[in-house]
Amino acid sequence: MEQVFAPWRIEWVERDGDGGDDRCPFCALPEGTDDRENRIVARSDRAFVLLNNYPYNPGHAMVIPRVHTGDYRDLDEETLLDHARLKQRTVDAIETAFDPDGFNAGLNLGGDAAGGSIDDHLHTHVVPRWSGDTNFMAVIGETKVIVEALDDTYERVREAFAAQDGVEVPADGDAAVEIVDPRS
Repeated sequence: MEQVFAPWRIEWVERDGDGGDDRCPFCALPEGTDDRENRIVARSDRAFVLLNNYPYNPGHAMVIPRVHTGDYRDLDEETLLDHARLKQRTVDAIETAFDPDGFNAGLNLGGDAAGGSIDDHLHTHVVPRWSGDTNFMAVIGETKVIVEALDDTYERVREAFAAQDGVEVPADGDAAVEIVDPRS
């Protein structure tokens, strides 16, 4: 059996919660009171940015429309535009925070066959990539090594969003940055 030592994951395992919430996590998380614990780094009128709990690379984020739908065609014009602009800001924030060599971005559409674990609430993955970020551990050992704790990633990405124009930065360092002018 292969093992990866990840002591920071205990916080996620032991997190508070009633355990009985069967709602869509992408609908429930933005209603929560602790953005840092929920990994929400930025919010706009119609979407929000959530760090992936199981990142492919440090900075792996998801841009999620607030409307609950798994069908991209269900999004109205305002939501489409807000979602697209928030994706642009997310790329900017991750670039500022991590200076990657490139990005992968994409939607998993079409249910289970598309490969996503949450198929009834669409979301766009934004994954920073570096030349050579796939090494022997992933290729030979079939083990992905994440080099940064999610709390550290949260700090870096939130700080990068906070430095953008057209945002409000809450005094509470645990609250997500609010996008007040999506065109900035």
